[in-house]
Amino acid sequence: MKVTQVALCPTEASTAAGRPALTPELLAASGARYSRNNEGLESILAKIDPNNLDKSVDSIFRMIDYGHQSIADMAPVAMFIDGISMWLAYHVWTLCPTAGGQESSTRYIKLSPESLIAPTQLGIAENAQAEWHRLMQECFAAYSHALEYWEAIAAQHPEVARIPRSLLDDPSEKAARQVARMQRNYGFDRARNFLPVAVATNMMLIMSARAWVQLCQHLLSHPLSEAKTLGEALRHELELCAPRMLKHATAKDSMQNGIEADLEALRQTARRGTFTYLQENASPYECPPTPQLQVMLPAGIKEEALAHDLIFHDNRYAWIGESLKRTAVRFGWEAVAFAEIRDLNRHRTGTKHCPFIPVGFYSALDQVPQDLMNSMTTHLPDYLATLSLTGKRISVTAHEHLIEGDYSYVYWTLLGTQYAFEHVTTADKFIYEAELRTGTGAHFRYAKHLHDALSLWYEKFPATRGLILEGSAEPE
Repeated sequence: MKVTQVALCPTEASTAAGRPALTPELLAASGARYSRNNEGLESILAKIDPNNLDKSVDSIFRMIDYGHQSIADMAPVAMFIDGISMWLAYHVWTLCPTAGGQESSTRYIKLSPESLIAPTQLGIAENAQAEWHRLMQECFAAYSHALEYWEAIAAQHPEVARIPRSLLDDPSEKAARQVARMQRNYGFDRARNFLPVAVATNMMLIMSARAWVQLCQHLLSHPLSEAKTLGEALRHELELCAPRMLKHATAKDSMQNGIEADLEALRQTARRGTFTYLQENASPYECPPTPQLQVMLPAGIKEEALAHDLIFHDNRYAWIGESLKRTAVRFGWEAVAFAEIRDLNRHRTGTKHCPFIPVGFYSALDQVPQDLMNSMTTHLPDYLATLSLTGKRISVTAHEHLIEGDYSYVYWTLLGTQYAFEHVTTADKFIYEAELRTGTGAHFRYAKHLHDALSLWYEKFPATRGLILEGSAEPE
């Protein structure tokens, strides 16, 4: 694991225009002056000693408490985080939903067993490490075999990958490369379910010093060793750009107690028994992703007002009226694979809820086209079903570790392991998410989830059908 704080510097155009450049803490300090007087920026900057920036910060903070959260919000900090598990990256996003950033994608990158994080770094018990390593290797073998099969299907039957005929008929090298990329992506999207969440990923985040402090507090209070290691690394880098915030970036009893209470609640729920689709004789192993939708309209608002709110809505970033913005929406699914939860969790608004108890295992068996079932010489359905058993067994193993109170159980799960998932937000944000997640380049699986949620929406508000820009997840 490696964390690197990256400082911002002025552009050449900004420097040439004589615009000021301030450190994160000095920027926050200068902004803080606005709350105490109306002297303007030039007067504030005149008080700064360019040869002693720290002294300038302190002279301002003598009057204003830097610990005040609104002040810490004005200190921007960028961090690049390399080599953390996919699970921890997901967890960081749950804690920092409004951060700007990116993460390495399983949709475009082929992963290998060498990318597994060492079990000692994950806190896997010493007496379980050999079994964990064996199972993870088994998962990677399943991933590799599934990828080969799905890419073969895309090559033999390009229509299932929705590769445009114009590209297939184009003799140019550029078109050939694009076709090969689309075939690979078709395979990646379906094979990734066998990837362990203990695979290393990289992410970049930019947010305020306040948000970094809150993240450190949570990670340092967490029982998982990987979370603590990341918290310490972030704290070390935060010292480079916002040293006055370090006193706040520590473990907190309230957070530690709250996290442990949540984990114990999960354990007690798990003790009631394995979910139906993970039981010994279960077949199939996929828990149906049954959608759920609850809508609370503002007083006096009727369906016609919701439709009227969309009359100028010509793209997903375009105008949406006030009635939809005031409408509360709770939506979710009984089961979503973790691969898709990682994407759905990234939406900034509202509150997401995902009780981390396995309920099934998804392996894309539904993606085998029915008209190819009898004509295929690869026997893909039977083979994938055999591979799916691997995912099911490992998801059950994770469930057993949770029951035992071993909170490193999360590292025994796969991207295809399914969980319940819920999102509470407002209708305009729900519509944006539905349009994004069914649009061009959308993953086929979360596109299905949002199509299903929209079907429930249309049952309640049929007048909005056709005004919401629902896509068909055509490939890029």
